[in-house]
Amino acid sequence: MKKIVITGATSMIGVALINAALQDKSMQRIYAVVRPNTGKLGRIPNDLRIKIIPCDIDSYESLPSLVSDTCDVFYHLAWPRTATYEEGYEDIILKCQNIQTVLEAVRAASSMKCSKFVGAGSQSEYGVNYTGKLSPQTPCHPVRADGIIHLAAGQLAQILSAKLGISCIWMRIFSIYGKYDRPNSLISSTVTKLKNGEHCSFTPSRQNWDFLEAQDAGMAFYLAGEKVTGNHVYCLGSGQTRQLREYIEIIRDVVNPDAELGFGEIPYPPNPVMNLCADISALEHDTGWVPMIEFEQGIQMICKNSKNK
Repeated sequence: MKKIVITGATSMIGVALINAALQDKSMQRIYAVVRPNTGKLGRIPNDLRIKIIPCDIDSYESLPSLVSDTCDVFYHLAWPRTATYEEGYEDIILKCQNIQTVLEAVRAASSMKCSKFVGAGSQSEYGVNYTGKLSPQTPCHPVRADGIIHLAAGQLAQILSAKLGISCIWMRIFSIYGKYDRPNSLISSTVTKLKNGEHCSFTPSRQNWDFLEAQDAGMAFYLAGEKVTGNHVYCLGSGQTRQLREYIEIIRDVVNPDAELGFGEIPYPPNPVMNLCADISALEHDTGWVPMIEFEQGIQMICKNSKNK
């Protein structure tokens, strides 16, 4: 690959993807698509190969004229979050707009002569009632609007990509953490509270869970775009599972070993996901990618980054 486009370039995975691409000496140009007037441009590395493209997420039909270049791969990571996980009528309608955004991104990729479109899906496409590892072949039965919309967007992206003659690679993202994670995520909020000596309350935290550090995720995305051809769905996680309680205890041991943890002080939400583990064997086989960062090391990196702010 010599030229790529990345939407959601200032996101946690977007920045990690850019850093992975910069490791490739053959890379000539990275078009980093960002929201106009974003306050997060400081996250993007200072490299002459990167060109910033301001463009609202609802204006991707204008990307071919803004970029005015032919590219190899289009990575679509932008996916607007709503303020909460509530799914009332207006919230669902807002999320539905993401389907059009994905399809406009596919059309833009085709117009820029990209041979591949790599999109960001979600483990929420599967639903809640599973045991064992979740693979690309596992049937999807999403129960929330977010999962239904991600699933529909990925399937429609593959249909449109096939009509336009380009490859479509859909990455179902499991739980990613790391630098630039949102402050209210489980890991970010727990690290912050423990550093500040605050009490941390949790559910019983007996869920089986799968966490992957953002740098590993960025490299997986990059290699999928570089190595894979055709229509594919991949699961993106560490491929290993522990009880959520164990992960939280590791965070405690790294950040504040003497802290007491309030397991069971918060009830499980309705229809909780109790099993989340990615089957990454197909991704490993097709790209040669393997996760490199252990969870404890990732938490140490978060603590180091917070000290350097």
